[in-house]
Amino acid sequence: MSQVSKIRVAVVFGGRSSEHAISCVTAGAVMAAIDRDRYEVVPIGIARDGRWVLPPGDLRLAIEDGRLPEVTGAGSLLALPFDPENRGLMAIEPGKVPATLGDVDVVLPLLHGPYGEDGTIQGLLDLAGVRYVGAGVLASAVGMDKGFMKLVWQAQGLPVGPYVLVGDREWRRERKRKIDEIKELGLAAGTPVFVKPARAGSSMGITRVTDEADLEAAVETAREHDPKVIVEAAIEGREIECGVLQGLDDGPAEASPPAEVLVAGDHAFYDFETKYLDGATTMAIPPDLPPAAIEEVRRIAVQAFDALDCEGLARVDFFHTPDGRWILNEINTMPGCTPTSAFPKMWAATGLDYPALVDRLIQTALRRSTGLR
Repeated sequence: MSQVSKIRVAVVFGGRSSEHAISCVTAGAVMAAIDRDRYEVVPIGIARDGRWVLPPGDLRLAIEDGRLPEVTGAGSLLALPFDPENRGLMAIEPGKVPATLGDVDVVLPLLHGPYGEDGTIQGLLDLAGVRYVGAGVLASAVGMDKGFMKLVWQAQGLPVGPYVLVGDREWRRERKRKIDEIKELGLAAGTPVFVKPARAGSSMGITRVTDEADLEAAVETAREHDPKVIVEAAIEGREIECGVLQGLDDGPAEASPPAEVLVAGDHAFYDFETKYLDGATTMAIPPDLPPAAIEEVRRIAVQAFDALDCEGLARVDFFHTPDGRWILNEINTMPGCTPTSAFPKMWAATGLDYPALVDRLIQTALRRSTGLR
């Protein structure tokens, strides 16, 4: 622990993925909610080119008039020593001796997508012997990769929908075979498919395809974000989300009340614009469902969390079909916590407001050991 009276929390945001801006918005909301009487906050921005910086105090961390925030790389460059005995951040100024910024007690890695949510920063922090909020390396990596995520859930007997994985080499060398495989999901019979980057979030790079002629272009759009693509058969049903928190004092994980995503207007699905820019969605917490169905989705959400060996927090997304089945869609091991995000709203419905939620995440991370667990 640091020698000062306050717990020192490094909030890491930005990053190299296409979800850079949403990470910034999440960080802005989290830092506004942290109890400054208990915690000393060290903001750390990661620019799109991967540089770590101590950003200027006037950095904008909110969406304003449709403009997305960004870590530009301005500010002192930072380094984290890979030494469990020396957990202090180092500020690096050109022509000057590196200056230590002191030890960090815990890190909030508020990064979404590749190069952050996928286990990469978690591995770096494990090497440095620093505690952090959220899932470890393996759970983060599996949770980020929708293909492996579904394989693990299937192995645990959990319900997932039909899908086809399209790897980079397969697409370049066996394109026709993969297209034929995708058609078997039902596209030829009129069932739409969703073409997605396998390792991205915030609905980036997703296309709803109803015509075979549009399939190749949709795969190429997804490949702009990730060379590995997943294609999922459209599932008729309501979109339901559920938050999960690691249990206190080694107790079982806890699920929030679920939320139903209600997309308004002419939007075909819950895409980036409907989530963050045009206010076209609302959420019902809890959804208009029988109590037994709500308890069932909460139970499966905890099972999905435990199946991946998650820690800290996660948001689990479902489809609820007209015949009453629950189908797992995906898990986010570092869900967005922007002012419009479902995760903090679902927990607020339990009486756990945003500041209390952030405090719980930090305290949970501080109680766990570093190294193998």
